[in-house]
Amino acid sequence: MLTRILEWSLRHRPAVLAGWGAIAVAGVLSALRLPLDAFPDTTPVMVQVNATAPALSPLEIERQITRPVESAISGLPHLREVRSVSKFGFSQVTVTFEDGTDIYLGRQVVMERLQTVELPSGVGRPELGPVATGLGEVFHYLVTGAKTLAEARTIQDWLIKPQLRSVPGVAEVNSWGGDERQIQVVVDPAKLQQYDLTLAGLAEALENNNTNVGGGTLDQAGESQLVQGIGIATGLEDVEEMVIEAREGVPIRVRDVARVVEGREIRRGAVSADGKGEAVLGLGFMLMGENSHDVTTRLAVRLEEIRKSLPKGVEVTTVYDRTSLVDRVLHTVRTNLLEGALLVVAVLFAFLGNLRAGLIVASAIPLSMLFASNLMLRFGIAGSLMSLGAIDFGLVVDSSVIQIENVMRRLAEDRSGASRLEVVRDAVVEVRKPTMFGELIIAIVYLPILTLQGIEGKMFRPMALTVIFALAGAMLMSLTLIPVLASLGLTRRVSHRENAFVRWIQRGYRPVLGFALRRPWVVVGAALFALAGAALLSTRLGSEFIPRLKEGALVINTVRLAGVSLDESVRYGIQIERAILEKFPDEVERVWTRSGSAEITTDPMGVELSDIFITLKPREKWKRASTQDDLVRMMSVELSSLPGMRMIFTQPIEMRVNEMIAGIRGDVGVKIFGDDFETLRAKAREVEAVLKRVPGAADVVTEQITGQPVLA
Repeated sequence: MLTRILEWSLRHRPAVLAGWGAIAVAGVLSALRLPLDAFPDTTPVMVQVNATAPALSPLEIERQITRPVESAISGLPHLREVRSVSKFGFSQVTVTFEDGTDIYLGRQVVMERLQTVELPSGVGRPELGPVATGLGEVFHYLVTGAKTLAEARTIQDWLIKPQLRSVPGVAEVNSWGGDERQIQVVVDPAKLQQYDLTLAGLAEALENNNTNVGGGTLDQAGESQLVQGIGIATGLEDVEEMVIEAREGVPIRVRDVARVVEGREIRRGAVSADGKGEAVLGLGFMLMGENSHDVTTRLAVRLEEIRKSLPKGVEVTTVYDRTSLVDRVLHTVRTNLLEGALLVVAVLFAFLGNLRAGLIVASAIPLSMLFASNLMLRFGIAGSLMSLGAIDFGLVVDSSVIQIENVMRRLAEDRSGASRLEVVRDAVVEVRKPTMFGELIIAIVYLPILTLQGIEGKMFRPMALTVIFALAGAMLMSLTLIPVLASLGLTRRVSHRENAFVRWIQRGYRPVLGFALRRPWVVVGAALFALAGAALLSTRLGSEFIPRLKEGALVINTVRLAGVSLDESVRYGIQIERAILEKFPDEVERVWTRSGSAEITTDPMGVELSDIFITLKPREKWKRASTQDDLVRMMSVELSSLPGMRMIFTQPIEMRVNEMIAGIRGDVGVKIFGDDFETLRAKAREVEAVLKRVPGAADVVTEQITGQPVLA
């Protein structure tokens, strides 16, 4: 069959050239549309269920909200895991489904079950988190320059956020920090008692007086007008003038029993930046399945347009976007691919010694990549460090090198008078079987990777498929295009004599080969000795799931005592920011701290927890540190003198992936289950002591188990 394909290709050379031209054009179009990312998204299919009840303690939240929600969700199809967090006034249940489950099916079945949950009176219905993965947090920006934090938050919520949410591919835009503006009625209990009124009556009056109502139509003089009663309050004065009751025709107004003031919602989170004080942080989340590079670029463009409509003095600054990381990773991939391709081409020219032959073989590199791009787009594989970085051009051109070298030899030695097509055909057929076996053996090596499941499968399957696609393209070329190009580009006058470079290598190789053949047991003994040494050294090598990607940004997770106030967390965060900027001015570009939780609590942190984000300058500008690991060690030493907190260094994507997969922010977590709290506390201390003795362990800490003080 292979011979028939080869013969058909040589008989229909224009059709083969046209076909591969079409493949190349389609490959270019596919490459332009190919999703780009730093590395594959490994987070599972999950749905977050959030519920708020500001008046309930953590124990009541667990009993009255979290447990009923967990019970309702249990037994869902394709359900893999349910975990939850219960905090003061807030409950979050994370539902994880098996890989391959459609996210919208998962959200639908979760929402259907939530309709059956009966919650306490006054507690709002649970809400689902955004349709995003652990890598969905792709864009951070700061709102600064407003007169007050309330103004900054209002600008974020009413001007910036609605416009960014309309960007295609955006799942949610979250707000963190600032003051959420409220109109508060501060009641005087003595006056309330004086007028014989109740708080419930006052609340009911405020609700009834703050609404618009319809009044039908008014027909007069042949004209019909709509009647509308205007009751919506537009200012503090409107609230003050609201009537609670009327006694003998005398109205009792809100201002008679209370003060109406402008206040703020109880704060559960805050943000500070660059050691200059508080700010408002906006976070952009991309939809699951979208391309982070494209979504981040669109967000940056829209934010630039929004800046023109902001009030004077208000600034919006992008502090983190995934585009810079993706561009840096893709630049590394492009550089490696280009350098690898040039090296392969240079070696081909050096060994083949023929310009035309070298160009024919070299054509296999771009064409096989374009062939792979077509299939990558069809199978939904993004161009990333894992997929594109795994391609070896030496494997791609292997069969083409053997074919062209054999064709050159047969053309130079042929004296039978056969046509050039026949010589090319015979030369390719002669080596077709071994080259095919070589390609298939390499492809078979990658097939077991396709059977991996879970995180391993999501990480390594794109790599295996991309390599297989490139090898398939090279195999198809060796059956069709390479013989056609050889028949068109190589003539009988081609020289098959070794060039000077090859002869120079042979002069050094011949004596080595002679020695090996004369003393085979010496060579075998040396090989066995090297094998034994390698086996011994392999027992001392470490192992890692995947090399750690340097994201160009750091995150310091800080944990303080649970009873700390939000203002104290902010003060401490500002102090850390100033210390970092002062000690590392050449390494650090921006630093900002987010404490507590955001408006949409995708990350349910208490006010004692803070994430300090640090974006780094280009490596060539660094003066104190040479690597990111050195910089982390230096920062740890500089900040170790600050009392009252624990620190864990990580990176933005790394932190989110760990958190979404396992609910923790570290690389390794140990969970201890039991009924007795004091026993759990003792065992946790024992586990911590054991883990600290493990060589290479860093930042080993026990989760904080002392809660926030409660005044009952």
